[in-house]
Amino acid sequence: MTRVALVTGGTRGIGAAISVGLKEAGYKVAASFAGNEEAARAFESKTGIPVFRWDVGDFEACRQGIAAVENALGPVDVLVNNAGITRDTTLHKMTAEQWQSVIRTNLDSVFNLSRLVIEGMRARSFGRIITISSINGQKGQFGQSNYAAAKAGVVGFSKSLAQENAAKGITVNVVAPGYIGTEMVRAVPEDVLKAKILPQIPVGRLGEPEEVARCVTFLASEDAGFITGSTITINGGQYMC
Repeated sequence: MTRVALVTGGTRGIGAAISVGLKEAGYKVAASFAGNEEAARAFESKTGIPVFRWDVGDFEACRQGIAAVENALGPVDVLVNNAGITRDTTLHKMTAEQWQSVIRTNLDSVFNLSRLVIEGMRARSFGRIITISSINGQKGQFGQSNYAAAKAGVVGFSKSLAQENAAKGITVNVVAPGYIGTEMVRAVPEDVLKAKILPQIPVGRLGEPEEVARCVTFLASEDAGFITGSTITINGGQYMC
């Protein structure tokens, strides 16, 4: 049986690597995106992975989006909650909108998507829900109280959901990357990267999106059936917990 995987924020950066990795592992993959239509269509053309546009922070939009995915590919067996945004500033300068937009996209979305697939997974006695957190959800980060709160929140959510559904053949896990060599991170000036970031990473380099993708692909597999409620860090030793 070919299983269906949905990757939110799945057309760029880490999400794109996860989408491609799952396809290469034999899954039928759908990738959602929110804003950059041109990049999403280029990704679809290059990879053959169908893309679907909706706002993951909107429950009804998620309902309609999942219906479109399942109509095209079949029931979702693997959900990868990867979509996320940042609105960085210190709390004494943060607006309510900066707080709410990050919580909505990074945390509310995990409820929205998980809630909409969990009943089907329970009925079929199989499911994989994998949520991408962050090193900054584990250790905090200056100027990211909103982002860190959301990324820490998905860990508690996932532990609870794992307990509720373990007997139904559903695993729920979190992957927490550190500094990964995405387009955004590689845009950091080289002198800043060498002086400020790489010295914090014991292995002495950035991670690669494909390294995160390989971890997610394993957690999605039948072989990972005894792993649930776990948070796996991929940060080169920068933060150990």
